[in-house]
Amino acid sequence: MGLRLGDEAPNFKAETTQGEVEFHTWKEGAWAILFSHPEDFTPVCTTELGAVARLRTEWQTRNVKVIGLSCNDLSSHGQWISDINTTQVLFSSNLQGCQVDFPIIADADRKVATLYDMLDYQDPSNVDKSGLPLTVRSVFIIDPANKIRLIMTYPAVTGRNFNEILRTIDSLQLGDRRKVATPADWTGKGDEVIIHNGVSNEEAARLFPGFKTVLPYLRTTKLDDR
Repeated sequence: MGLRLGDEAPNFKAETTQGEVEFHTWKEGAWAILFSHPEDFTPVCTTELGAVARLRTEWQTRNVKVIGLSCNDLSSHGQWISDINTTQVLFSSNLQGCQVDFPIIADADRKVATLYDMLDYQDPSNVDKSGLPLTVRSVFIIDPANKIRLIMTYPAVTGRNFNEILRTIDSLQLGDRRKVATPADWTGKGDEVIIHNGVSNEEAARLFPGFKTVLPYLRTTKLDDR
């Protein structure tokens, strides 16, 4: 059975571009994003790592550590990072130029990819030169208690929207701080939130003065924080 939300994120030791990492120790006390890439020197992956690097301040603000994974060795990763850091390509009005300062796991033997069920079993073309399956574009958001809070899986041809991943982290962290959930298309910028169904109307009046009842099971409010 694969990993599910609420499961403990499997611990592992792996070589990365920043030395050996024991995952739980490396992320201790922080949120983490573990995200996989099919292979080094592929165009979509190159834009994704650049996008994550440009969001460095956003991750730090949210106490999030990011770690990538690709089915190649450290030598290949080092050359690829150099490409990412120096390439100036225009995507969505953002220059690719950046500094990749987060670790990338060297997973040529697929140990971590297998542990997290990241391998592509659907696309027969998503394999390396030896015929071994490569990873799909998986994303795991893991909280400070090492619990998996979100799993996303993208096909190899589709680049990820990391602003959506930021939005999701904001929603998860807000829900942990306050007894609320976030509605569809919530952005965090003054948008209304939904009061958790486990909160009585009496408690809601105390926690969220002036809250609005849309339906008996749908009560909304605005918060000062995200």
